[in-house]
Amino acid sequence: MRIESYTQVQQLYNANKPAKVQGKMKASVSDQIHISSIGKDIQTAKNAVAAADDIREELTAPLKASIANGTYQVSGESFAEKLMRKYEEIESL
Repeated sequence: MRIESYTQVQQLYNANKPAKVQGKMKASVSDQIHISSIGKDIQTAKNAVAAADDIREELTAPLKASIANGTYQVSGESFAEKLMRKYEEIESL
């Protein structure tokens, strides 16, 4: 075994190592965040939607009452018309 070869290989590996930094480095960098006005508007809208009720009681209360009373009637013709309009909307896409 040749010792010179080992020494040369070791020197190659040592050449690629970064030099040690002398002293302590001080971290003087601080992170900052800037939110655009559009981002603020989006956040305001998201908060408003989150605060709103999922169900509009003024619309659903009369329907619930008529169903509970047994007076709710569904017109077959009205249902068919709405179903066909929805079908035509989907087909036109």
